[in-house]
Amino acid sequence: MLMEAENIYLRSLDVNDAELFYVWSCDRDVTRYSLSSYAYPQSKTDMSSWLSGINSERSNVYFGICCKEDDQLIGYAGISSISTLNRSGEFFILIGNKACWGQGIGTLVTKLVTHYAIKTLGLHRVQLTAYTRNTAAMNAYRKAGYQHEGVMRQAGFRDGQFVDKVIMSVLSTEWTGF
Repeated sequence: MLMEAENIYLRSLDVNDAELFYVWSCDRDVTRYSLSSYAYPQSKTDMSSWLSGINSERSNVYFGICCKEDDQLIGYAGISSISTLNRSGEFFILIGNKACWGQGIGTLVTKLVTHYAIKTLGLHRVQLTAYTRNTAAMNAYRKAGYQHEGVMRQAGFRDGQFVDKVIMSVLSTEWTGF
């Protein structure tokens, strides 16, 4: 266990998580607003290969999100595109277990990972992007302390049409933590 709060904890991911990642990747509701890599079919072998190497990546940090109650992996989050020169990175999250949606877990994980990025990694700026249609995510990010910076017009293609994305960020000088 790397970090914990309330009813969840964050841990490292490993190749044993491939089955759940595969299940999540096959569910369009789960992947609708996530990374473009989920837009294409992936095999369990692809997931295993990706998971076997992620902990050695220098510019990305990944955490599995687990429920304390049953130790089940329900999603993952982290910081990508970490720049030590600019002291910045980009937050991401995917909650794959739909039974956990709408319970405040996204806000809690956003706070935990952002705290790690600022206090442990020493980042000054953490940003994220979200589809404007994903109002639940934008609300979670706002509650976690992120500020709206602007709209990237037609920055993504989902459900057969181009859609806008917002960019949000938090600075270390604004971060109040928990």
